[in-house]
Amino acid sequence: MKKTILRALFGIFIGLCFYGISFSHFAVILPSDDIIEEKDPKTLTLKLYFMHPFEQEWMHMEKPKSFFVKVGEEKIDLLKAIKSIKVQGKKAWEVSFTIKRPGDHIFFLEMTPYWEEAEEKFLLHCPKVIVQALGKEEGWEKEVGLPMEIVPLVRPYGLWVGNAFQGMVKLNGKPLPFCQVEVEYFNEGKKVKAPKSPYVTQLITTDPNGVFTYSFPKAGWWGFSAVTDAPFKIKKDGKEYPVELGGIIWIKVREMK
Repeated sequence: MKKTILRALFGIFIGLCFYGISFSHFAVILPSDDIIEEKDPKTLTLKLYFMHPFEQEWMHMEKPKSFFVKVGEEKIDLLKAIKSIKVQGKKAWEVSFTIKRPGDHIFFLEMTPYWEEAEEKFLLHCPKVIVQALGKEEGWEKEVGLPMEIVPLVRPYGLWVGNAFQGMVKLNGKPLPFCQVEVEYFNEGKKVKAPKSPYVTQLITTDPNGVFTYSFPKAGWWGFSAVTDAPFKIKKDGKEYPVELGGIIWIKVREMK
């Protein structure tokens, strides 16, 4: 009887550990293309998700607190333009945006905090993605002022499989050393099977200057999420709870043929 109970408890423990390793949360901004040339359609469709990218499992995403695109010095508010959609029965968002001038377009948002019951904390993620337009490569390395942000040190488009990407994690504009960065593949159609749970979410730690490096093994969209404890708490039902602050960037990689 004791052995049976111990086996059951061990099974629960292993299950919880597996869940903690493999089910990382990512806020997603997924554009229909990341490089727009003269011959390409000029209207993008951008999907806004909150999900587990590798497992392709969605969570409800409330309307973001803010959503902008920055082109040069111009900052355009897109929040009123987004429309609610459903994916797997969960709330998500989309917006159409027409490219009108050359230059790097940085799309970024700040989530409405998500209550994570299992961890008893709020998740506040700030994703961004860069779309290069009409041949002008200017602006991709600029910060947009998110509370937690990944600033690319390598041009975040035009990348082949095998290329290395570097980014600097910043918290309130200052490099964040020894910060954990989670990396996941947007596993569309669940075509990639993870042989073991650690393959689902790759983990990196930033160096003393807040910099990390990762080499892409496969074509597709890749998400990098730098997470830390926020210096503030959020009240729920009369009690204050911790907040996980996340800075996220999405990168498109192509196969060399």
